[in-house]
Amino acid sequence: MLLVQSERNALLASLTAVVGVVERRHTLPILSNLLLEKKGGKLTLLATDLELQVSTQLDVPAGDDFAITIAARKLFDIVRALPDSAKLKLDSKDSQVVVSAGKSRFTLQTLPAADFPRVETGAGLGEAIRLPQKTLKRLLQLVQFAMASQDIRYYLNGMLLVLDGKQLRVVATDGHRLSYAETQLETEADAREVIIPRKTVVELSKLLGDVDDPVELRIGANQVTITLPGTELVTKVVDGKFPDYQRVIPANQPRHLKANRQSVMQALQRAAILSNEKFRGVRLVMSENTLGIVCNNNEQEEAADEIEVGYNGDPLDVGFNVTYLLDGLGAVNTDEITLSLGDANSSMLLTSEGEPGFKYVVMPMRI
Repeated sequence: MLLVQSERNALLASLTAVVGVVERRHTLPILSNLLLEKKGGKLTLLATDLELQVSTQLDVPAGDDFAITIAARKLFDIVRALPDSAKLKLDSKDSQVVVSAGKSRFTLQTLPAADFPRVETGAGLGEAIRLPQKTLKRLLQLVQFAMASQDIRYYLNGMLLVLDGKQLRVVATDGHRLSYAETQLETEADAREVIIPRKTVVELSKLLGDVDDPVELRIGANQVTITLPGTELVTKVVDGKFPDYQRVIPANQPRHLKANRQSVMQALQRAAILSNEKFRGVRLVMSENTLGIVCNNNEQEEAADEIEVGYNGDPLDVGFNVTYLLDGLGAVNTDEITLSLGDANSSMLLTSEGEPGFKYVVMPMRI
């Protein structure tokens, strides 16, 4: 029985949107599968790991309705390996699906659609807030690199999302550095604050485009739904207390260094070649209109570099993790950046006039 026909590129785009949710190894075999559900001329593809669910719709020729589950990674790899111009057919045969394109045929096992678990959209979601996709994508780019990964403080393995009137804030920290970004909304929303899991942030970043098309968020106490044209993401939230980010962001730092972002990045990248592989420490040595960058390693090797900057404060020698500095500089798109510092034991604040809602804090380290 013919299930569906589709152009290869159209099906691949839909598979790409959902396949990242599927875990390669799972105690429930059906969670390695993808739910394909056809109603009229719409084919819905749905994947879940029980915490995050992504579904997307594809226009297909009308025909018999059906619902099956099929191995997600295998189907994705098959479709990706076919030529761009390929036309695909999916046929059912007993408890199998035959994927064919030209002279290529692949027979895959299925599992009953009735057994496929769904993350139900819960009650208690707040009113919808809308903003351009490119705005939300940029917010995520400015903070997601600072999220923790597999930290026992589970509430750090994600991103804080704060709705406060007409302001949307996002914050991420791993305990050693913190990244903050904000944007203004067109309409006012009720105050909400949730922690979105790391995996959700990563998958959402892939789905968002650099376009003005809207993305819609609805935030509840235990769940967030994010809707894009043709695609919906439903995620559970992390149950925990996020650190007080407003206390972490330093205010009134007495020393301010202005510099070209690319010059600082390139000097750090050169010096980092000889940094200690485990601790990744770098010393920033500041004197009038000069920034010295020094790295040492266990083999008694040293890299030293110097660049011209705008600085007229007292001399200062302070150590940081060079990877953390490069991450923050890499997130910013502007030419000029400002480093604000206190003393050798206080954190550094990275800002840029070109990214007015962005703040990046890095804790110092002893070197």
